[in-house]
Amino acid sequence: MVEKRDHYVLTARTVTGVLELSRIRLVLRPKFPIAGNRLIDWLSYANGQNSTADEELRDWPLGSDGYAGLVPAALLYECRLLLRRGLRRDYVRRQRVDTTLRGRLNVEAQATRCFGAVDRLHVKTFEYEDGGWENLVCGAALAAAAGQVTSPLLRHRLASAAQDFPNSLRATDVLPLLARARYSALNAHYQPAHAWARMVLGGGGPNDLLNPYGFGAQGLLLKLDDLWESVVQRMAVEAVTAVGGRWARDAGDHIRTHGRHGSSTPPFRPDVLLSFAPPGAPSTSYLAVDAKYKNYAKRNVSREDRHQLLTYIAGYTDPANPLALVVHPDPQGSSSHQLEFRGPRGLVGRVLVLGLDTRSAPKVAAEPLRKAIVNFAATVTTS
Repeated sequence: MVEKRDHYVLTARTVTGVLELSRIRLVLRPKFPIAGNRLIDWLSYANGQNSTADEELRDWPLGSDGYAGLVPAALLYECRLLLRRGLRRDYVRRQRVDTTLRGRLNVEAQATRCFGAVDRLHVKTFEYEDGGWENLVCGAALAAAAGQVTSPLLRHRLASAAQDFPNSLRATDVLPLLARARYSALNAHYQPAHAWARMVLGGGGPNDLLNPYGFGAQGLLLKLDDLWESVVQRMAVEAVTAVGGRWARDAGDHIRTHGRHGSSTPPFRPDVLLSFAPPGAPSTSYLAVDAKYKNYAKRNVSREDRHQLLTYIAGYTDPANPLALVVHPDPQGSSSHQLEFRGPRGLVGRVLVLGLDTRSAPKVAAEPLRKAIVNFAATVTTS
């Protein structure tokens, strides 16, 4: 947003969502519309979560809250899964007044509050119950989300689910608790619900991947190019790991610019750089994968992107197989075409342009990218 003399100029670029201003409600529509239930899948995938398919619980409305209603709905979905599985119980420290001594006597409280009374004992004990921090976080987040949404049906469902969780924490106490969270095999299944709880309670601004409704900018905004990069990154890393490669993130794996003013040598790197080093190979082979939130299914790859990809090919790939990948969203279904660059000396490089179907679940949509990486790995092994 740029302030002019008598007005503001708002440039959306790749940001989409709902922005509440003083007198108007601004809706920024995405270039590639994604259905509400499918958007949650892609957000979960980008955040490293693996949602369990359960169509009975997948009721994520796109009502007057726009995309803002999706985060509370996703929180409700994950918390319902926890309730169906059964809440985790653990020993929780309690202080209580009882007629019999169970646990340890709180001597200080007994002396100052019940002096001389033998039928009222202040005791410290541990109770085996569902009042652990994992459940308290969910209860507080559900209660907070119920106050944020405008849909009466979603508000009722959130409030009803909140009553099934222990809820003795204030919303302001939850974020420090989540910051100290530690997960093990006993409570790892709480991570998806806690991820959405952070989004409901975390606040933020327009530059965040998600800005929860009712905080900060009074809206919810998604920076879809960042979301797309996270999705493609996870897809590519999972595919390369399955064929014995790795994600090249070390400084020594990246192109660097030397001779600049000052001492900095910033890296010139793609969104994902994959490394292949088969046993007995004399050198490492690289494959650059670049995520572009652009409609390359209907228009040509831009001049700037072609120059960028040719630099990746020149700096990273083997001259015998000069290939780079461009991955873009395609709401019409998966697509693929190849660009070939030739000059006076012959082949300069090839760019495989892959469109992933945003109507499908991420695991299904990733199949064209997975196949391209598997095929590249096969050429590296046989060469």
